[in-house]
Amino acid sequence: MSSAVYIEQSPADLLRARVGTVLFMAMFLFFWITTTPFVDLTGEAALDPSAGNFNRLNQIVAVLLFAGTFAYGLAHPMRSVILHPRPLLIILFTWFLFVSAISAYPMLGIKVTVLALMVTINASVYLLLPASERHFAKMLGIGLLFMLAVAYYGIVFKPNLAIHQASELREPMNAGFWRGHFPHKNSAAAAMVVAAFLGFFVMNTWSRLVGIVIVLLSFNFLLHTGGKTSTAMLPAIVLLAWIFEWLRFLRIPIVICGVGLFNLFAVGSAVFRPLSDFITELGIDATFTNRADIWRFAFSALAERPITGYGFKAFWQTDELVHSGGSIETWAVAAANGHNAYLDIALLTGFPGLFLTVIWLLILPLRNIARLAPAEEHSHLTRLFIRVWLYTIFSAGLESLFFDSGNLLWFTFLFSIYGLHLQSRAVLLVAPPQTKSEAAYA
Repeated sequence: MSSAVYIEQSPADLLRARVGTVLFMAMFLFFWITTTPFVDLTGEAALDPSAGNFNRLNQIVAVLLFAGTFAYGLAHPMRSVILHPRPLLIILFTWFLFVSAISAYPMLGIKVTVLALMVTINASVYLLLPASERHFAKMLGIGLLFMLAVAYYGIVFKPNLAIHQASELREPMNAGFWRGHFPHKNSAAAAMVVAAFLGFFVMNTWSRLVGIVIVLLSFNFLLHTGGKTSTAMLPAIVLLAWIFEWLRFLRIPIVICGVGLFNLFAVGSAVFRPLSDFITELGIDATFTNRADIWRFAFSALAERPITGYGFKAFWQTDELVHSGGSIETWAVAAANGHNAYLDIALLTGFPGLFLTVIWLLILPLRNIARLAPAEEHSHLTRLFIRVWLYTIFSAGLESLFFDSGNLLWFTFLFSIYGLHLQSRAVLLVAPPQTKSEAAYA
């Protein structure tokens, strides 16, 4: 996506803008509000490993959105960007299908892989839906205001469902922390960080007032989630993105060395005792909120299947693992995921899967950023994409979010990657004065 607009808008262009607006907002609401907001965490289903695996309404909406978005993309003049880069992604998803097909739960793994592919296609088309950069910012602003209204509505009128309760069966220690319509305080915290990034963009591109309101409401909600990591990362990523933008020679060290060291100190502390002692001496919790037990268990499991892994949905929260009796040795057998996206991808798809994922999500965006034209390198749009990208690749060291099809952070991350690709190809066009009908979509 670029800051350019169409030089001339025919009736077909205006129709495309209207359809794009509907699809854009529908997709936004699907990820930010979901079809099941305000989930009750006090019921027995919260402890059921298979709970939430089947939601007919969610699946129907997902398929309809994919069909509409994909059809729109195929009819768009820039259809060539769909699922780019195709050779790499064909290899990656073929490998995912293979390791899932030979897993203990082949149909479930294949289903998850297909859903991940659908979301990737949706993300590759998403930035083709707005008619212009301003139109993009306007729709984001309206969508974020609605999302924040729903979140705060829950706090005021549905506190039992929007604020963690001591009666919750899985994590009663979270009592008092805000989660709004999100399923957990951590997902709410991540959403508010992303909302703040988007709010900065809205402030600078469409409406300063709306953008400021979004940033302030998001930051206030973030503080009440108790998400210490996300709260600290919001200003840290803004600063890091500024350094990344202006000091070109530090870009590769920030991404490659930064992510590598972050994972070394985090996950490595669970395996190497001297590293754990060093982190403790720095005043940092070397267990990273009890994640160390999960990482040790994940490493031991990965050592048994380093090439093919266990397949999507064929390890964490399976009946065999949860009810295996291994809880006598470690509580980690009951973990929902590995709490590290890089480790989880290796665990589920083997080291080949991790290698392909790193090339797609880290290396190629770096290459696209290096190719940015001067006019795009310091634009508000590029800055937004870089902030979301940096936040996600570092957050992935503590949370499992890669290929999580229903995760709004994953979807935002994906379309930011495609945004960087489009920005690297952008050519600024000078448009004539807009007509009244055209201005409605600007």
